[in-house]
Amino acid sequence: MITKKLQDAINGQIAAEMWSANLYLSMSFYFEKEGFSGFASWMKKQSQEETAHACAMADYLIKRGGEAKIDKIDVVPQGWGTPLEVFEAAYKHECHISKLIDELVSVASSERDNATQDFLWGFVREQVEEEATAQGIVDKLKKAGDAGIFFIDSQLGHR
Repeated sequence: MITKKLQDAINGQIAAEMWSANLYLSMSFYFEKEGFSGFASWMKKQSQEETAHACAMADYLIKRGGEAKIDKIDVVPQGWGTPLEVFEAAYKHECHISKLIDELVSVASSERDNATQDFLWGFVREQVEEEATAQGIVDKLKKAGDAGIFFIDSQLGHR
């Protein structure tokens, strides 16, 4: 059985994952409007991945005898700048999510819940990849400049 404190913390992370899904969907819509279909596709898949994270956490809670809830999801930004600025925002957001996951692991540790710690370490490892991927895209966009942006857009469309 999972403790109420840990259940509440995981439910908070579920809400954060759903906010992330909406954030990336907002970015996808913006890119599509701006004619960057590859970036739009990449962001849409990122949104789906965040929803899958929320579902995995909900499934875990239920398996442990807890109750999964989705709290209020705040509005996400709607206006974006250049592709570089959008991906910089995505990178910054992934760093924020990494901190939230780290805090969640700390709660599981303080609650002496080894199973939840083990479950969450998968997300810790995934966040390392998420940050590296977003930073890599930012680096490519900086190097490519305006001339290479459509090449990178095409590449990311193959995700």
